[in-house]
Amino acid sequence: MKKVVITGADGFVGSYTVQCFLDNGIEVLALDILQEPKRLKPQAGLTYQCVDVSNTADLLRVIPSGEYDTFIHFAWAGSAGPLRTDYNLQLQNALNTVECLKAAKALGCTRFVCAGSIMEREVEAAVHSQGSRPGMGYIYGMGKHIAHCLCKSVAADIGIDLLWPMITNAYGVGELSPRFVNTTLRKIINREPLQFTAGTQNYDFVYVTDVARAFYAVANNGHPFKEYIIGSGNARPLKEFILEMQQALAPDMVPQFGDVPFTGTNLPLMAFDTTDIEQDCGFSPQVGFAEGTRMTMEWLKTV
Repeated sequence: MKKVVITGADGFVGSYTVQCFLDNGIEVLALDILQEPKRLKPQAGLTYQCVDVSNTADLLRVIPSGEYDTFIHFAWAGSAGPLRTDYNLQLQNALNTVECLKAAKALGCTRFVCAGSIMEREVEAAVHSQGSRPGMGYIYGMGKHIAHCLCKSVAADIGIDLLWPMITNAYGVGELSPRFVNTTLRKIINREPLQFTAGTQNYDFVYVTDVARAFYAVANNGHPFKEYIIGSGNARPLKEFILEMQQALAPDMVPQFGDVPFTGTNLPLMAFDTTDIEQDCGFSPQVGFAEGTRMTMEWLKTV
């Protein structure tokens, strides 16, 4: 692996991943929809290009054929907030992913690495459970799952290696979304009541620099047509994460469990197993949850 294409490169996880590849001596063509990047800074080995990945013809026009060996795909509209329930958008994201896979093959790339989600496994559990009534919040995960299924068949047909890292829950400095860690940290900062579900559902969190390192490890050493869970390697009930965060950052505040109803799917701990990424790719996380949430909270205080 010497030169890679990364879509969604100026996003939260994408920008950290770009930096990780550059730090490892890999040249990066960073693609994003913005005319000028907000997160990425000019540096050796980095080329930035404004491209809408939904326009494959434009993608093929701006990328020289035969120069890049690996294509890494993060671009995905509506990954947070109310657009996660927009099924038209999420289906379009899935179709765009397949077209990017085909474009990667046309450009001469031998490997396509796509950012999957642990929510794909939640979708499978929720949809295939008799009598279940999955909420609209599952639609984002459904889009990811559809993309995964389509890409696996198409990749096998056209002859390109597909690798599918599945992120559990990424968090860290630079993310402004209303996802769980950020929402809880804002409550701590603002001294608001810490109200949660019973917290018995299994969860995992992984700091964003570790996510970036995991993508590098998978792109470099992952086995074709395998999916890899990107997590801490220490999945456990959500309540334990909450208590670790509270005790490290707000020991005088008392979390209240059970005040919020839980309507989701509780995955077994084995669904979060990171054995494959550890054994195949040599990856292990470096940032613990207490440390990662502390860094994130200090940053949130400044924005």
